[in-house]
Amino acid sequence: MGKFDGVLLVSDICNTLVDTSSRPYVNGESGEFVPVLEHDRLALEHFTAEGGRFTIATGRSLRYVQFYADRVPINAPGVLGDGAALCDIKSGECLESAVLGEWARELGQAVVDRFPTTTVSARHLDGTYRIVRPDYVARINMRFSDDAQEVSSLMEVPLPIQRLWFRDQSSVLEEVRDFLRAQNRDGAYELVFTSEDRRQLQMAAKGAYKGDMVRRLADRLDISVEHVYCIGDGDDDVSMLTIAKQGFAPIDCTQAVRDCGATMVCSAKDGALAAMVALLDQRY
Repeated sequence: MGKFDGVLLVSDICNTLVDTSSRPYVNGESGEFVPVLEHDRLALEHFTAEGGRFTIATGRSLRYVQFYADRVPINAPGVLGDGAALCDIKSGECLESAVLGEWARELGQAVVDRFPTTTVSARHLDGTYRIVRPDYVARINMRFSDDAQEVSSLMEVPLPIQRLWFRDQSSVLEEVRDFLRAQNRDGAYELVFTSEDRRQLQMAAKGAYKGDMVRRLADRLDISVEHVYCIGDGDDDVSMLTIAKQGFAPIDCTQAVRDCGATMVCSAKDGALAAMVALLDQRY
């Protein structure tokens, strides 16, 4: 038995497991993924060698996650789609999911038709995107990723959809939010602003967040939440940081992460995962 038997560690990827602070998820225009720091890899190998379970929770595509699964010792199912699915990373098999219903496509198209300046993006469980009226942010992502493509209508988008995003000026998105709230009579979805400038609004199925799926993963592994630790830097990580026994965050995280009470460690470029494992080494 190792000192970390019965302990689960869950990490975000971007600006947490790897340093993406100065680039859009890849190393420049070559399309190569950002490497994991050697001391982070060694720390995670120590953690898993001592019986710990380690995995990733991210909104990135399965292909992206599988790249890192070959470089760090992932030994538990991963949380994909920002909490919309629990997947076996090696095989890509979906073990559990919380996706939007078929009606989401019609609602998304209603926003396209009603708000002519709003960009609408649909994301699928595999991490691929279909984007109507891409703005400059969407076009940057499309430039650096082959997981996104432009479509003329949401009705062209295949099902199931795990997230819808709406981007526009904050004043317009408040109208979009109010319009969508009025359609949500049975409480089937949740609407959250996911950027500090309130220029991005997210629609997700009720309960389809990282924290919800990390809890399901812990139950599946028969691990108490008293021994679950999570690390992440963004607003979408708050739900898992707050359900964990202790949440950790790189020092350059968002204000919402700071406000949730996460323990600060060094930035990803300085080895945030290694710093977290070092603290757990002292605890167990």
